[in-house]
Amino acid sequence: MGDHVADIRSSQGIDVVIANCENSAAGFGVTPNVAEELFRCGIDVMTSGNHIWDKRDIYDYIARTPRLIRPANYPAGAPGAGVYIHTTKSGARCAIMNLQGRVYMAQTDCPFRKADEMIAALPEDVKVRFIDLHAEVTSEKMAFGWYVDGRVSAVIGTHTHIPTADTRILAGGTAYQTDCGMTGPYDSVIGVEKEPVLTKFLTAMPIKMEPSKLAPELHSVIIDVDEATGKAVSIRRHTVSGG
Repeated sequence: MGDHVADIRSSQGIDVVIANCENSAAGFGVTPNVAEELFRCGIDVMTSGNHIWDKRDIYDYIARTPRLIRPANYPAGAPGAGVYIHTTKSGARCAIMNLQGRVYMAQTDCPFRKADEMIAALPEDVKVRFIDLHAEVTSEKMAFGWYVDGRVSAVIGTHTHIPTADTRILAGGTAYQTDCGMTGPYDSVIGVEKEPVLTKFLTAMPIKMEPSKLAPELHSVIIDVDEATGKAVSIRRHTVSGG
């Protein structure tokens, strides 16, 4: 799917490409080599989530690679950071923030209060502000979108691998979608081969999950933001099928 990034960037006039990479190492975590490959594909900033810690060799890498961020609401002491300010070729600055939900997820600090803290700490001139909220429950994601509405340019949810059809701009000017979906094999169960997962549901026995290789698709959202105000002008889903 990396081959499509340059085409999308050129045809759609994209200034900054953001991707959640937490399961890019064959479906489980991310490694330094995989991260570097994704950067070479044209991704500017990578967010993550609870699976960022699956590969231990990412610990040192994330600590020295500011363009790869992890949820900011992990307790103090976790390697890496939860915000990165990217400068586009035109000179515009964009703050990319990453937070993780708490319902049915690993225990972390409150993402709502952490968002308050992060937004307050941003430089005044950084009007374009993007949040990847990595969370399980749709109600938590939606509540968070309303909570920061008007204070950030966009909130895009990740984690469940299934794209949602609630793409919209909230009343205060924040672009929102509950889940972006995944880039990966859609002839699968959220990216995993179907048969072992069916066996697990039928027998309740542990199984070894393997990534599927069938029917790859790239799912994304494209957001247009007014650089002067930080308000979203438009948001739309964009899908590319094929290897």
